Parts: sequence; C-alpha cells; structure tokens
Amino acid sequence: MDEALKPIEELSFREAMAELDGIVAQLEGNTLELEESLKLYERGVGLLAALQQRLEGAEQKVTQLMGELSGEKEDEVRDSTLS
Repeated sequence: MDEALKPIEELSFREAMAELDGIVAQLEGNTLELEESLKLYERGVGLLAALQQRLEGAEQKVTQLMGELSGEKEDEVRDSTLS
C-alpha cells in the first residue's frame, strides 16, 4: 500500500469509491501478506465510513430541498385560495 495516500477527507466521492474498489480487488486477490491486508482493510473501513457519511449528508440535503420545494407549492396553493 502506498504510504503517501491522500487523507480520506481530501478525496472526492469518486476517488474514494475507486480506491475502495481497488482495495476490495486486492484483498480478494489473496496475494498480500497479513500485515498489508490488515492495513488495506483498515483503509477500506475508513473509506467506507466516509462514503456512508457523505451519502447520508446528501440524502439529508435532498430531503431538505424536497421539503422546501413541497412547502413552496403548498404556499402557492394557499395564496391562490386566499385571493
């Protein structure tokens, strides 16, 4: 494993996914020493946690935006019925 890896928080979502895919492929290859496998596994767990957190944040943002959008429609309906 490259010791000069970017910190996980500096990776884009796409970069983190690509790195995680690479780690999975390496681990599935079953050609690594135990110590290297453990390092890769640890990095993979960190990447997975960061990706899940980003997805949850995106989901919350979409939910918030959808709520704002539906709130605007309700306001428009209310305004039109009051006039």
